[in-house]
Amino acid sequence: MNPSAWPYPFWIAHRGAGKLAPENTLAAFRLGARHGWRMFECDAKLSADGVPFLLHDATLERTTSGQGTAGERPWAELAQLDAGGWHSRAHAGEPIPTLANVARWCLANGHLLNIEIKPTPGQEADTGRAVAEAAARLWHGAPVPPLLTSFSPEALHTARQAAPHLPRGLLLDTLWAGWADAARRLGCAALVCNHALWDAALVAQARALGLRCLSYTVNDEWAAERLVALGSDGIITDQVALFSPAA
Repeated sequence: MNPSAWPYPFWIAHRGAGKLAPENTLAAFRLGARHGWRMFECDAKLSADGVPFLLHDATLERTTSGQGTAGERPWAELAQLDAGGWHSRAHAGEPIPTLANVARWCLANGHLLNIEIKPTPGQEADTGRAVAEAAARLWHGAPVPPLLTSFSPEALHTARQAAPHLPRGLLLDTLWAGWADAARRLGCAALVCNHALWDAALVAQARALGLRCLSYTVNDEWAAERLVALGSDGIITDQVALFSPAA
């Protein structure tokens, strides 16, 4: 991808449809799309047998009917879990999707994806490599590749080794020492920050590094307006019914 070209829309739906549907499920993506959203964010990790699938937490309890560490379970077991009943009875029985499931849906419908590489602790290198390899294979020949992001420099490093042509973004919740060197070393195209971190100085620093400026998770109009005024390149939000993705 030409680093001077940025093919992604400004508005990105967090985990599919924010909080309106069970996060990181195809039900959430479908609902987000019905609200007019064209790009979605999701979290990807690995099953014990190396299948990339969507889940935010390291453990299963919050958003599925399972228990324990998700990455310690084989995909055949994870595929049987209910990933929707925790949210509402209407979504009971919704399965955990694989990254391949989501890729097929996005490609069939012309939607774009930001894949946050969300490793089970201790599996950073393997997860970055496997997710990038899968993304490169699944989106091969697609006009716009997925954007790979992570809080883990190690995961981004192995992702770059596996699929150097896929764009990467470094996620930051704090401005830890050395983040700029890490972003440069990892060949990142974007810096994706907790929205409260952004100010004019940080935007200028990111721009000087050739980085696009994205923010998470922006759910208030005043916060969105502040970021627009700062010249942001993208906003990730739960509020898919409040903000207009065409704006």
